[in-house]
Amino acid sequence: MVMPTLLADRFVSLDYTELTNNHVFLKSCNNGYFEQHNHHHLGEHHHHHEGPTAKELIGNALRQRVESIDHEDCEPGEEDTFFVADLGEVYRQHLRWKMNLPRVKPFYAVKCNPDPMLLKLLAALGNGFDCASKAEIEQVLRMGVDPSRIIYAQPCKTNSYVRYVAQQGVRAMTFDNADELRKIARFYPEAELYLRILTDDTSSLCRLSMKFGASLDSTDGLLALARDLNLNVVGVSFHVGSGASDPSAFLKAVRDSHMVFQQAASCGFSLKTLDVGGGFCADNTFEQMAGVLREALDEYFPAHSGINLIAEPGRFYASAAYTLACNVIARRTIQDTALINNGTTTPDPSYMLYVNDGLYGNFSSIMFDHQHPEAKVLRAGGQTLYDTPAANGMDDRSGVEYSIWGPTCDGIDRITESIRFPVVLDVGDWLYFEDMGAYTKCSATTFNGFSNEHDVIYVCSEPGAKALLDL
Repeated sequence: MVMPTLLADRFVSLDYTELTNNHVFLKSCNNGYFEQHNHHHLGEHHHHHEGPTAKELIGNALRQRVESIDHEDCEPGEEDTFFVADLGEVYRQHLRWKMNLPRVKPFYAVKCNPDPMLLKLLAALGNGFDCASKAEIEQVLRMGVDPSRIIYAQPCKTNSYVRYVAQQGVRAMTFDNADELRKIARFYPEAELYLRILTDDTSSLCRLSMKFGASLDSTDGLLALARDLNLNVVGVSFHVGSGASDPSAFLKAVRDSHMVFQQAASCGFSLKTLDVGGGFCADNTFEQMAGVLREALDEYFPAHSGINLIAEPGRFYASAAYTLACNVIARRTIQDTALINNGTTTPDPSYMLYVNDGLYGNFSSIMFDHQHPEAKVLRAGGQTLYDTPAANGMDDRSGVEYSIWGPTCDGIDRITESIRFPVVLDVGDWLYFEDMGAYTKCSATTFNGFSNEHDVIYVCSEPGAKALLDL
């Protein structure tokens, strides 16, 4: 039986009387958890009840939050944008990973979304963590994660950060150049080093090889220098780019890594780990990408070779788990004045909608991550439309046309150039955006004085995740 759970970043008024066998928890500002409701519909046979679906849990959390806000007299900030995160989706993604890449241990890329509840669940699932800074490493260590489950996957590190991880016992780290090797020899000669190699990332949303990765004609020299500096090289790493779309990039990178393993053996190193990096999307391309990677690993690093395999997925876990709700704070009516002056027709107006989040906030993924968030109608005209046909944009030329803009004074702050809905939206209505868990809140700014701290309401559609989190 599904035991749905809801957590909130602060106390809010919740009424889940329509849900059966439901436990609702509220997270207070001191991170305590309080069970508020445990009730049943009278006369129901509970052992036959499957419980609400993930969509129903998310929809009810969205609905209760927006319906509780009175836009006429609410306090400043009460109608701010907010997230609903389904931790059950993260759990399902983990099962999907284990089914498709059973030999590869995930080290979650914290940079993608450092939400504490997300990290807590991933830690409970046994994942490691890919960290790129002192702050990320500190956050993971504070959770009680052993330093051996962290890789400092930043090829070009700050001197003081290297000293810090040495003090904390985080041994695994990457390098791709000679100066970095000399830095490590000076500050942390006991580190366990991964040589990051250059890959073909031309098919990726966010290319990384222009910045990181040793070319194959330099790897021999770097390994020789590491040997001369008496450093401990234990593995090879690569990254085909964030949001990769060409499976053959993984094949070539694995093949190149195998060659570097042979070079390392010639230098006297006995490498034990291959880090295949990130680039894994959460959509239906994952199975194809994973299939190519799995076959490449079986060919060049078969199970009997004894090589450990790790990866650095980020968006794969986080993206689909988060839904963002935004309030319409202003509206401008646009009409074709030429047609009106001609007197032949009175065209239907289109509208510019201004919402309380934008490119400088949680939609930073549009600029930094090349994403295209799709607006849907959450509430219009006093009706909640989540997950109904009326919530979706229309493909044809019918309906009402809108452009959607963020709240800042910058003209580039546009979320959607054009979309059509079957309903007329006005100030006080709400939009929602799905798949907003990757590279959103983590890169939001306070430009123009707008907050980058937004509530996250947690729901849990998987009893396995609920048990791991002890909810």
